[in-house]
Amino acid sequence: MIELHDVSVTYPGGVEALKSTDITFEAGQFTVLLGPSGAGKSTLLRSLNGLVRPTTGKVVSAFAGHIAGRRAMRQHRRRTAMVFQQHQLIGRLSALGNTMTGRLAYHSTWRTLLPLSAADRRIALECLDRVGLLDGALRRADQLSGGQQQRVGIARALAQRPSLILADEPVASLDPATATRVLTLLHDICRSDNISAIVSLHQVQLAKSFADRIVGIAAGSVVFDGPKERLTERHLEQIYGRLSDDGDRTAPSPLPATAGALALAME
Repeated sequence: MIELHDVSVTYPGGVEALKSTDITFEAGQFTVLLGPSGAGKSTLLRSLNGLVRPTTGKVVSAFAGHIAGRRAMRQHRRRTAMVFQQHQLIGRLSALGNTMTGRLAYHSTWRTLLPLSAADRRIALECLDRVGLLDGALRRADQLSGGQQQRVGIARALAQRPSLILADEPVASLDPATATRVLTLLHDICRSDNISAIVSLHQVQLAKSFADRIVGIAAGSVVFDGPKERLTERHLEQIYGRLSDDGDRTAPSPLPATAGALALAME
């Protein structure tokens, strides 16, 4: 469905956030990018829809080809929805108003200056219903709980009628119980609608619960790629590093896994 060919990202100042990467994400999979903060997960994820431009290499989409020009980027983004860690909602708008912004990609710039159609409104209401927030459709976004706001973010993504959903640490700011509910909702919807998903997480247990495929990232490189059943403590140490005698985390290494590394990854 979407491929990275020799993609690397170096930020101003020479920070190499993502080293040369070749990877293919297949249609219909629920893929988790797993790794600690600063590993390069968000950079890889955001390079998939052009929020971060690769320093080298290219991104190729099944429905837009090489994502380079404005036309290809627009076509790709129309089919690719994004769910953010901090929700990225407009606080003064209602849940319905925020969800309807997912329809903007289907209209020209001048048309978005006018109220959207009844058909767009109906799609947005259906999406809110699917995430269990139809009763709160007219509540302001800034009056909703964190879990409810993230469900609005999922509804907005669904309103886009995407083939692919990218979710950047979508549950990092939520408590464990709410995080599980939100990921269950996202996973079940993607399954029922045959939507591919690529989700960045740092919680190992959540990755093992929901992923078809786990891509482990450490220091800007892919160090594991496979089904969740193959993820071992040794792989976790490669992803997260290991604990030193004084309790500090060392750099990732290929040494045999330790119980400390697994405990750290479970946090």
